Amino acid sequence: MSGWNVMVIGGGHAGIEAAWAAAKFARVALMIGNPATLGRMPCNPAVGGPGKSQLVFEIQAMGGLMGHLADQTAIHTRVLNASKGPAVQSLRVQNERDAYAEYAQDILLNHPNIDIIRAEAADLETDGQGGWQVVTTDGRRYAARSVVIAAGTFMRAQTWYGRQSRPEGRQGEPPSRFLSSALERGGHRLKRYKTGTPPRVRADSVQFADLLEIPADPDPRGFTGKPGPLAARSPTWQTHTTARTHELIQQNIHESPMYAGDIEGLGPRYCPSIEDKVIKFAHHDRHLLFVEPDGVDTSEVYLQGFSSSLPPRLQDELVRTLPGFEQAVIHRYAYAVEYDVVDSTELTLNMESRRMPGIFTAGQINGTSGYEEAAAQGLIAGAAAARRSEGLITLHVSRETGYLGVLLDDLVFKGSEEPYRMMTSRVEHRLLVRQDNADERMTPLAHQMGLVDDTVASAVTERYQRIAGAVAGLATQRIEGTDGTAYLRRPEFHLDDLEALGFKLPELNRADREAVEIRIKYAGYIARAEQQLRSEAKARTLTLAEIDYQAVPSLSNEAREKLSRLRPGTVEQASRIAGVRTTDISALLVHLRRARVSQET
Repeated sequence: MSGWNVMVIGGGHAGIEAAWAAAKFARVALMIGNPATLGRMPCNPAVGGPGKSQLVFEIQAMGGLMGHLADQTAIHTRVLNASKGPAVQSLRVQNERDAYAEYAQDILLNHPNIDIIRAEAADLETDGQGGWQVVTTDGRRYAARSVVIAAGTFMRAQTWYGRQSRPEGRQGEPPSRFLSSALERGGHRLKRYKTGTPPRVRADSVQFADLLEIPADPDPRGFTGKPGPLAARSPTWQTHTTARTHELIQQNIHESPMYAGDIEGLGPRYCPSIEDKVIKFAHHDRHLLFVEPDGVDTSEVYLQGFSSSLPPRLQDELVRTLPGFEQAVIHRYAYAVEYDVVDSTELTLNMESRRMPGIFTAGQINGTSGYEEAAAQGLIAGAAAARRSEGLITLHVSRETGYLGVLLDDLVFKGSEEPYRMMTSRVEHRLLVRQDNADERMTPLAHQMGLVDDTVASAVTERYQRIAGAVAGLATQRIEGTDGTAYLRRPEFHLDDLEALGFKLPELNRADREAVEIRIKYAGYIARAEQQLRSEAKARTLTLAEIDYQAVPSLSNEAREKLSRLRPGTVEQASRIAGVRTTDISALLVHLRRARVSQET
């Protein structure tokens, strides 16, 4: 029996970030059934998009790995919502699928602080001293102070092709057979979720001339600021469903395991199957589909928006109803996967189990969907697990800090009844937590947590001093009686125009110039958002740490039960718990006020 500070179970996007973060503190073991599957992109071969790119920028700012992997293997980048305000702009990076996994493997398999253990975890046993032993299916036992479970969609997983199913975590890979039972024995309540993936089609069987081509941005952007050499190499394309597509689905809906009642798991609202789209939105005569390459010289394309659990023979017929796909040959058929997830309200904000202290969970096991959400949780869980193993104090990412904080807060205090997806609409103060200022918000916290070193933290401090200096400099320069900031607030003016007029600016790179423009053009909106945030600060600081909810009059029974179980730290956290009403918050505030008056007298 060997021992590590942190044991990470699983090598998907959550497991990668957990191992990478934990290895900055301590010795780490990563347990995976087959190391060749580490870093796979089983769904769309892309990173980012609305709500998600903000997470990746924050992961990057906190010393994480996903942005680096995405940039180095990028083949197509686009800034989405580029014509809109900075709060909702997002970067989407299409990746060389196989290269992404190979690059991740090269980094982790050669990391001096990470040991790879090829095994399937079967059980978790406490050592009676705050640590854990991970028992494998062949009887080996591995000791660790903390354990991060990043099991993805593999726990007691079943894949479905029509009404036929088999035990798989994803196409062709065995499920995790025993971890669910280990967590249930530890007191966790498990739920059943399902997700799906579209078919992969042979690229040489597609008539690309019949599709709408979407070119990459000519000036590629990246999460690290340094996209790889192939970042503008490949376009993507669009096609759409037809009347014949819809007719076939309606005629054969009984062959869908979801509609036949075979699948009990809850599916994603915001990434529905093609069957769901056709049945639930019958008034639409077509649905847009995105054709994405799996690589520069790939033999496959990914049919985004065409997730399905219909049988293979029907998939062949359906795909050939799409413009450009009349002769299409499917390489790998679409399927649905049903799997166990933990109830995320049984976790702390650092993704540590309240039932099994020292056990952390991250990724789709917590009921989320998406690579980016998984990676964000992995980063936090890995860092927290390592800090716990070293006896360091617990640090949290607050909701106000950014998208990552909103994700954690939603999972713990709201939970989910379907796979959770990060969206900009979930973020109350999104004008203040943009992707362009992720390092300003997140790097100081990452430095405090030990995830980035002094050099990185100092570089960020210097960057924002430089940006502030440029803003101040424009405010003091005048041409024809008007200062530079007044010019720049005009929609038609940009920094290039100001320099042409004679305004002087320090040497700034592209990202810094954009930051200067955003701070000046949106100064009024940002100031109002900051004032709103300050006005909410009082509620955030009212602590509930020592509250006996049984002693609070007028609380509803549901609020009393949920507050006692979830133990929110502040009134604001309590207000976001599903089932806690406005009247319950009022009762809490009255109780706190009376307690304060009693103490003062």
